Amino acid sequence: MRVVIAGGHGKIALRLERLLAAQGDDVLGLVRNPDHVSDVESTGAKAQVIDLEAATVDALARALEGADAVVFAAGAGPGSGAARKDTVDRAAAVLLADAAVAAGVSRYVLVSAIGVDRPPPPGRDEVYAAYQRAKKAAEVEVAQRPLTLTVLRPGSLTDEPGTGRVRLAPPPLGRDSVTRDDVAATVAAFLRVPADKAGGLVLDLLGGDSPIDDAIAREAGT
Repeated sequence: MRVVIAGGHGKIALRLERLLAAQGDDVLGLVRNPDHVSDVESTGAKAQVIDLEAATVDALARALEGADAVVFAAGAGPGSGAARKDTVDRAAAVLLADAAVAAGVSRYVLVSAIGVDRPPPPGRDEVYAAYQRAKKAAEVEVAQRPLTLTVLRPGSLTDEPGTGRVRLAPPPLGRDSVTRDDVAATVAAFLRVPADKAGGLVLDLLGGDSPIDDAIAREAGT
């Protein structure tokens, strides 16, 4: 399987690249900063420098040629303002969708965020609200493209070792945490699910007690 990952230097993406490469997949991580190429390549994946805030659909589509699936794991990240939440968390996700359509790639996994259907929790600032709006808008706009879309909405992300066990269900599942290891493992497992079973699913993802494969089989009907 050839998989292209947008946001290839992100903490989830690096874990995902390592998992997929270890399975023998052909993995390409897209990065904005040339200094990040070596980190991506250290996972066993290939890397390509493409700035998703500046690239055209045609340029990005060329990077996607021959792919079986794309994964959007990019984000503006901590310290970015409301404007970049829109240009990265929303617009870059839509750009990837349009490029996938142009390249003939039908499978798309979008790593979103839990709680985007609800108002921000009390005490959150405008930047966080902008982040939530951008993530929700990305889900809506990507779903309008002719793609087989799976949306995963992880809870608060931690760097603790993964457990291989999760809670996975349509929203709302509540607010809790999940390890980045387990998010990456869930994405990797979903890429093995037949497209007709995975398409159209929007699922919250938290740490839990169900083995990842069992949780996916229950929600995807496999």
